[in-house]
Amino acid sequence: MKLPILASLAFVVVVTADARAAGRTVGVAERLAAVPNGPGRRVLDAALAAYNEAAQDGTLARPDLLTVIDYTRPSTERRLWVLDLARGRVLFHELVAHGKNSGENLTRFFSNAHGSLKTSLGLFVTDTPYVGRNGYSLRLRGLDRGVNDNALDRAIVMHGASYVSAAIAAKLGRLGRSWGCPAVSAEVARDIIDTIKGGSAIFAYGPSPRPATEATH
Repeated sequence: MKLPILASLAFVVVVTADARAAGRTVGVAERLAAVPNGPGRRVLDAALAAYNEAAQDGTLARPDLLTVIDYTRPSTERRLWVLDLARGRVLFHELVAHGKNSGENLTRFFSNAHGSLKTSLGLFVTDTPYVGRNGYSLRLRGLDRGVNDNALDRAIVMHGASYVSAAIAAKLGRLGRSWGCPAVSAEVARDIIDTIKGGSAIFAYGPSPRPATEATH
């Protein structure tokens, strides 16, 4: 679901000029946590901490955007948000699949290993889109050593999939599952990819904490 304006969600994200340059936001977690059906405060705190670290050291070419995925929620819930931090808007709030070997409706198991068919957690930066066997897709670079830094080699990408839909969730009691990729609805995949491509942050949150000491950026 694309959300065109944040005013309808009744909060404003405040970003100062210095904070924008350094990747720091002011009061973002408090405001976003108040959004109906938005990310929880714990998830936002973790996402913004990782985002700020990457933005401050220049890893992000597009620090105005932050995509958050909350894998503690079941796949039948919309658990992906694309946040426009600079303008104070929620751009997308969508369903997202997890890896085949990460669990059924709940995402229980995570891996950075080749061939695991599991989802990885942590901070990613978006790379370039391409057209592959899953159609229009977006390469992701994992920034956390030992947690998701094999993402490029594993071909962990964002792509559209027919098994990501409310109809599939109602039929199966869960979404279909990927080989570890954050697959989204085929109907919105291109719009999301074209919005976040080229150096924005994606933070995948799960039951296991992101080891702060293993960031590679």
